[in-house]
Amino acid sequence: MPAGTEKFREMGQKELEVQKHELTEELFRLRFQIAAGQMEGLKRYREARRDLARVNTLLGAAGRTMEKGSHGR
Repeated sequence: MPAGTEKFREMGQKELEVQKHELTEELFRLRFQIAAGQMEGLKRYREARRDLARVNTLLGAAGRTMEKGSHGR
């Protein structure tokens, strides 16, 4: 398991949602840096994309877990 995944697994639902918002904004800014020719942002852009995917995966898993609990009755 990648080292970055652990820090996200320890976060709660609200923290993950905040992290998702922050990563989305960061990706937006990094796209402009890349378009302006600042290649330093490219590596961070890739990392942020992967982090956002991890957060979305964990949020989706948490949502499915909640749905199972409410429909299981």
